[in-house]
Amino acid sequence: MDSYIMQDLLSLRHSHTSIPHLKTETAITKAMEHLSAPFDDLVVLHLKTLSSASKDDPQTTYNYQSSVVQSLTRILQLQKDDNWMLPVMSVVCLELRLLAIQAENTKSKNTKPGEVLEKCAECLMGCFRVCAADNRSSEEDTKRWGMLALVNQLLKVYFRINKLHLCKPLIRAIDSSIYKDHFPLAQRVTYKFFVGRNAMFDSNYRSADEYLTFAFEHCHKQSAKNKRLILTYLIPVKMLLGFMPKKSLLEKYNLMEFWDLVEAVKKGDLRKLETVMTEHESFFIGAGIYLIVEKLKLLAYRNLFKKFGWL
Repeated sequence: MDSYIMQDLLSLRHSHTSIPHLKTETAITKAMEHLSAPFDDLVVLHLKTLSSASKDDPQTTYNYQSSVVQSLTRILQLQKDDNWMLPVMSVVCLELRLLAIQAENTKSKNTKPGEVLEKCAECLMGCFRVCAADNRSSEEDTKRWGMLALVNQLLKVYFRINKLHLCKPLIRAIDSSIYKDHFPLAQRVTYKFFVGRNAMFDSNYRSADEYLTFAFEHCHKQSAKNKRLILTYLIPVKMLLGFMPKKSLLEKYNLMEFWDLVEAVKKGDLRKLETVMTEHESFFIGAGIYLIVEKLKLLAYRNLFKKFGWL
Protein backbone atom coordinates (compact mmCIF):
# COMPACT_ATOMS: atom_id res chain seq x y z
CA MET A 1 0.00 0.00 0.00
CA ASP A 2 1.20 3.53 -0.80
CA SER A 3 2.45 5.25 2.37
CA TYR A 4 0.45 8.42 1.71
CA ILE A 5 -2.79 6.45 1.26
CA MET A 6 -2.04 4.68 4.53
CA GLN A 7 -1.28 8.05 6.14
CA ASP A 8 -4.79 9.24 5.23
CA LEU A 9 -6.43 6.01 6.39
CA LEU A 10 -4.77 6.25 9.81
CA SER A 11 -5.41 9.97 10.24
CA LEU A 12 -8.09 11.22 12.61
CA ARG A 13 -8.70 14.21 10.34
CA HIS A 14 -9.43 12.29 7.11
CA SER A 15 -12.94 12.01 5.67
CA HIS A 16 -13.18 8.28 6.52
CA THR A 17 -13.56 9.19 10.20
CA SER A 18 -17.13 10.36 9.51
CA ILE A 19 -18.26 6.83 8.51
CA PRO A 20 -20.36 5.56 11.46
CA HIS A 21 -19.72 1.86 10.71
CA LEU A 22 -15.99 2.25 11.38
CA LYS A 23 -16.72 3.12 15.02
CA THR A 24 -18.43 -0.22 15.78
CA GLU A 25 -17.23 -3.52 17.22
CA THR A 26 -18.11 -5.14 13.89
CA ALA A 27 -15.48 -3.04 12.09
CA ILE A 28 -12.87 -4.01 14.68
CA THR A 29 -13.74 -7.71 14.30
CA LYS A 30 -13.52 -7.50 10.49
CA ALA A 31 -10.12 -5.81 10.73
CA MET A 32 -8.82 -8.58 12.97
CA GLU A 33 -10.11 -11.22 10.53
CA HIS A 34 -8.67 -9.73 7.35
CA LEU A 35 -5.40 -8.12 8.42
CA SER A 36 -2.18 -9.83 9.42
CA ALA A 37 0.46 -8.84 11.95
CA PRO A 38 1.84 -6.30 12.61
CA PHE A 39 -0.67 -4.07 10.81
CA ASP A 40 -3.76 -5.67 12.36
CA ASP A 41 -2.88 -4.21 15.76
CA LEU A 42 -2.25 -0.76 14.26
CA VAL A 43 -5.60 -0.63 12.43
CA VAL A 44 -7.61 -2.04 15.35
CA LEU A 45 -6.16 0.59 17.69
CA HIS A 46 -6.97 3.31 15.14
CA LEU A 47 -10.60 2.12 14.99
CA LYS A 48 -10.78 2.13 18.80
CA THR A 49 -9.44 5.69 18.77
CA LEU A 50 -12.19 6.68 16.31
CA SER A 51 -14.84 5.04 18.47
CA SER A 52 -13.61 6.79 21.60
CA ALA A 53 -13.42 10.16 19.82
CA SER A 54 -17.08 9.84 18.81
CA LYS A 55 -17.99 9.48 22.51
CA ASP A 56 -16.25 12.74 23.42
CA ASP A 57 -13.81 11.11 25.84
CA PRO A 58 -10.49 12.99 25.34
CA GLN A 59 -8.45 11.01 27.89
CA THR A 60 -9.44 7.57 26.56
CA THR A 61 -9.02 8.79 22.98
CA TYR A 62 -5.52 10.01 23.83
CA ASN A 63 -4.69 6.64 25.45
CA TYR A 64 -5.74 4.73 22.33
CA GLN A 65 -3.79 7.09 20.06
CA SER A 66 -0.77 6.62 22.31
CA SER A 67 -1.12 2.88 21.72
CA VAL A 68 -1.30 3.58 17.97
CA VAL A 69 2.05 5.39 18.14
CA GLN A 70 3.60 2.60 20.23
CA SER A 71 2.36 0.00 17.73
CA LEU A 72 3.83 2.03 14.89
CA THR A 73 7.14 2.29 16.76
CA ARG A 74 7.32 -1.51 16.91
CA ILE A 75 6.61 -1.72 13.17
CA LEU A 76 9.40 0.78 12.45
CA GLN A 77 11.78 -1.37 14.49
CA LEU A 78 10.82 -4.43 12.43
CA GLN A 79 11.38 -2.63 9.11
CA LYS A 80 15.17 -2.73 9.16
CA ASP A 81 15.88 -1.27 5.72
CA ASP A 82 12.70 0.64 4.91
CA ASN A 83 11.38 4.09 5.74
CA TRP A 84 8.12 4.09 3.77
CA MET A 85 6.12 4.36 7.01
CA LEU A 86 7.57 7.79 7.89
CA PRO A 87 4.58 9.77 6.48
CA VAL A 88 2.28 7.62 8.63
CA MET A 89 4.51 8.23 11.65
CA SER A 90 4.38 12.00 11.10
CA VAL A 91 0.59 12.17 11.05
CA VAL A 92 -0.12 9.85 14.00
CA CYS A 93 2.50 11.64 16.13
CA LEU A 94 1.10 15.06 15.26
CA GLU A 95 -2.39 13.90 16.19
CA LEU A 96 -1.10 12.37 19.43
CA ARG A 97 0.16 15.81 20.49
CA LEU A 98 -3.15 17.46 19.56
CA LEU A 99 -5.10 14.84 21.53
CA ALA A 100 -2.73 15.28 24.48
CA ILE A 101 -3.59 19.00 24.54
CA GLN A 102 -7.32 18.17 24.50
CA ALA A 103 -6.89 15.62 27.29
CA GLU A 104 -4.78 18.10 29.26
CA ASN A 105 -7.53 20.71 29.02
CA THR A 106 -10.26 18.33 30.23
CA LYS A 107 -8.40 16.20 32.78
CA SER A 108 -9.49 15.65 36.37
CA LYS A 109 -8.24 17.79 39.24
CA ASN A 110 -6.20 14.84 40.54
CA THR A 111 -3.87 14.99 37.52
CA LYS A 112 -0.90 17.33 37.85
CA PRO A 113 -0.45 20.06 35.18
CA GLY A 114 1.45 18.87 32.11
CA GLU A 115 1.25 15.18 33.02
CA VAL A 116 -0.53 14.08 29.83
CA LEU A 117 1.84 16.11 27.64
CA GLU A 118 4.85 14.64 29.46
CA LYS A 119 3.56 11.14 28.68
CA CYS A 120 3.00 12.25 25.09
CA ALA A 121 6.65 13.37 24.89
CA GLU A 122 7.82 9.98 26.21
CA CYS A 123 5.78 8.25 23.52
CA LEU A 124 7.18 10.51 20.79
CA MET A 125 10.71 9.89 22.08
CA GLY A 126 10.21 6.18 21.44
CA CYS A 127 9.72 6.93 17.74
CA PHE A 128 12.59 9.41 17.73
CA ARG A 129 15.06 6.87 19.15
CA VAL A 130 14.18 4.35 16.44
CA CYS A 131 14.73 6.96 13.71
CA ALA A 132 17.92 8.38 15.21
CA ALA A 133 19.45 4.91 15.67
CA ASP A 134 18.97 3.86 12.03
CA ASN A 135 22.59 4.03 10.86
CA ARG A 136 22.66 0.93 8.66
CA SER A 137 20.15 1.85 5.97
CA SER A 138 21.11 3.65 2.78
CA GLU A 139 20.69 7.42 2.62
CA GLU A 140 17.50 6.99 0.61
CA ASP A 141 15.95 4.45 2.99
CA THR A 142 17.14 5.67 6.38
CA LYS A 143 14.56 6.49 9.02
CA ARG A 144 16.69 9.44 10.09
CA TRP A 145 14.71 11.46 7.54
CA GLY A 146 11.90 11.32 10.11
CA MET A 147 13.92 12.89 12.93
CA LEU A 148 13.10 16.55 12.36
CA ALA A 149 9.32 16.05 12.16
CA LEU A 150 9.47 14.33 15.56
CA VAL A 151 11.82 16.92 17.06
CA ASN A 152 9.40 19.67 16.03
CA GLN A 153 6.54 17.89 17.80
CA LEU A 154 8.69 17.43 20.90
CA LEU A 155 9.79 21.08 20.89
CA LYS A 156 6.14 22.15 20.77
CA VAL A 157 5.39 19.93 23.78
CA TYR A 158 8.40 21.12 25.81
CA PHE A 159 7.60 24.78 25.15
CA ARG A 160 3.99 24.20 26.17
CA ILE A 161 4.96 22.60 29.51
CA ASN A 162 7.87 25.03 29.99
CA LYS A 163 10.65 22.43 30.09
CA LEU A 164 13.05 24.16 27.74
CA HIS A 165 16.10 22.37 29.17
CA LEU A 166 14.82 19.20 27.47
CA CYS A 167 15.15 20.92 24.08
CA LYS A 168 18.96 21.00 24.15
CA PRO A 169 19.65 17.27 23.44
CA LEU A 170 17.18 17.39 20.54
CA ILE A 171 18.81 20.52 19.11
CA ARG A 172 22.24 18.88 19.34
CA ALA A 173 20.92 15.78 17.55
CA ILE A 174 19.61 17.82 14.61
CA ASP A 175 22.55 20.23 14.40
CA SER A 176 24.98 17.29 14.25
CA SER A 177 22.95 15.46 11.59
CA ILE A 178 24.31 15.28 8.05
CA TYR A 179 20.73 15.87 6.88
CA LYS A 180 20.18 19.12 8.80
CA ASP A 181 20.17 21.27 5.64
CA HIS A 182 18.24 18.73 3.57
CA PHE A 183 15.07 18.17 5.58
CA PRO A 184 11.88 19.61 4.01
CA LEU A 185 11.90 23.42 4.17
CA ALA A 186 8.64 23.64 6.13
CA GLN A 187 10.13 21.42 8.84
CA ARG A 188 13.32 23.51 8.95
CA VAL A 189 11.29 26.73 9.30
CA THR A 190 9.41 25.29 12.30
CA TYR A 191 12.66 24.04 13.83
CA LYS A 192 14.47 27.37 13.39
CA PHE A 193 11.51 29.18 14.96
CA PHE A 194 11.64 27.12 18.16
CA VAL A 195 15.45 27.04 18.34
CA GLY A 196 15.43 30.82 17.86
CA ARG A 197 12.97 31.26 20.71
CA ASN A 198 15.07 28.97 22.89
CA ALA A 199 18.19 31.04 22.12
CA MET A 200 16.24 34.21 22.96
CA PHE A 201 15.30 32.87 26.40
CA ASP A 202 18.97 31.93 26.91
CA SER A 203 19.87 35.60 26.16
CA ASN A 204 21.80 34.44 23.08
CA TYR A 205 20.35 37.20 20.93
CA ARG A 206 22.66 36.91 17.91
CA SER A 207 21.82 33.23 17.47
CA ALA A 208 18.15 34.00 18.07
CA ASP A 209 18.33 36.67 15.36
CA GLU A 210 19.91 34.21 12.91
CA TYR A 211 17.37 31.43 13.52
CA LEU A 212 14.27 33.63 13.64
CA THR A 213 15.35 35.58 10.55
CA PHE A 214 15.71 32.30 8.65
CA ALA A 215 12.25 31.23 9.81
CA PHE A 216 10.69 34.56 8.78
CA GLU A 217 12.40 34.77 5.38
CA HIS A 218 11.60 31.17 4.44
CA CYS A 219 8.10 30.99 5.88
CA HIS A 220 5.53 30.70 3.08
CA LYS A 221 4.54 34.18 1.94
CA GLN A 222 0.84 33.33 2.25
CA SER A 223 1.26 32.24 5.88
CA ALA A 224 0.69 35.73 7.28
CA LYS A 225 -0.35 34.33 10.68
CA ASN A 226 2.91 32.38 11.04
CA LYS A 227 5.00 35.31 9.81
CA ARG A 228 3.34 37.52 12.42
CA LEU A 229 4.08 34.95 15.12
CA ILE A 230 7.76 34.80 14.13
CA LEU A 231 8.00 38.61 14.14
CA THR A 232 6.55 38.72 17.66
CA TYR A 233 9.88 37.25 18.83
CA LEU A 234 12.20 38.54 16.11
CA ILE A 235 11.31 42.21 16.63
CA PRO A 236 12.34 42.45 20.32
CA VAL A 237 15.50 40.45 19.54
CA LYS A 238 16.38 42.88 16.73
CA MET A 239 15.64 45.83 19.01
CA LEU A 240 17.98 44.49 21.69
CA LEU A 241 20.67 44.28 19.00
CA GLY A 242 20.00 47.92 18.05
CA PHE A 243 17.84 47.42 14.93
CA MET A 244 14.47 49.15 15.04
CA PRO A 245 11.56 47.90 12.87
CA LYS A 246 9.88 50.15 10.31
CA LYS A 247 6.35 51.29 10.99
CA SER A 248 5.22 49.86 7.64
CA LEU A 249 6.31 46.36 8.71
CA LEU A 250 4.41 46.62 11.99
CA GLU A 251 1.32 47.89 10.18
CA LYS A 252 1.49 45.08 7.62
CA TYR A 253 1.53 42.36 10.28
CA ASN A 254 -0.72 44.11 12.82
CA LEU A 255 2.00 44.45 15.43
CA MET A 256 1.57 48.12 16.28
CA GLU A 257 2.01 47.26 19.97
CA PHE A 258 5.72 47.59 19.21
CA TRP A 259 5.59 51.03 17.57
CA ASP A 260 5.16 53.10 20.74
CA LEU A 261 7.88 50.90 22.24
CA VAL A 262 10.22 51.75 19.35
CA GLU A 263 9.60 55.49 19.73
CA ALA A 264 10.12 55.39 23.50
CA VAL A 265 13.41 53.49 23.17
CA LYS A 266 14.70 55.75 20.38
CA LYS A 267 14.00 58.90 22.41
CA GLY A 268 15.20 57.44 25.68
CA ASP A 269 11.78 58.28 27.10
CA LEU A 270 11.62 56.00 30.15
CA ARG A 271 8.27 57.32 31.35
CA LYS A 272 6.66 56.58 27.98
CA LEU A 273 8.35 53.16 27.93
CA GLU A 274 6.74 52.28 31.28
CA THR A 275 3.37 53.51 30.01
CA VAL A 276 3.63 51.42 26.83
CA MET A 277 4.62 48.29 28.76
CA THR A 278 1.66 48.74 31.10
CA GLU A 279 -0.75 49.46 28.24
CA HIS A 280 0.29 46.37 26.25
CA GLU A 281 1.18 44.18 29.22
CA SER A 282 -1.34 41.44 28.37
CA PHE A 283 0.05 41.18 24.81
CA PHE A 284 3.69 40.96 25.95
CA ILE A 285 2.91 38.46 28.72
CA GLY A 286 0.68 36.38 26.44
CA ALA A 287 3.49 36.14 23.89
CA GLY A 288 5.99 35.26 26.62
CA ILE A 289 8.23 38.24 25.82
CA TYR A 290 7.52 40.62 28.73
CA LEU A 291 10.90 40.02 30.39
CA ILE A 292 12.67 40.38 27.03
CA VAL A 293 10.89 43.67 26.34
CA GLU A 294 11.79 44.87 29.84
CA LYS A 295 15.47 44.58 28.89
CA LEU A 296 14.88 47.35 26.35
CA LYS A 297 15.03 49.76 29.30
CA LEU A 298 18.82 49.49 29.15
CA LEU A 299 18.74 50.57 25.51
CA ALA A 300 16.44 53.46 26.41
CA TYR A 301 18.83 54.55 29.19
CA ARG A 302 21.73 54.46 26.73
CA ASN A 303 19.83 56.63 24.24
CA LEU A 304 18.88 59.03 27.04
CA PHE A 305 22.53 59.40 28.08
CA LYS A 306 23.54 59.95 24.45
CA LYS A 307 20.96 62.74 24.19
CA PHE A 308 22.70 64.60 27.01
CA GLY A 309 26.17 63.78 25.72
CA TRP A 310 27.02 61.49 28.64
CA LEU A 311 28.14 58.69 26.31
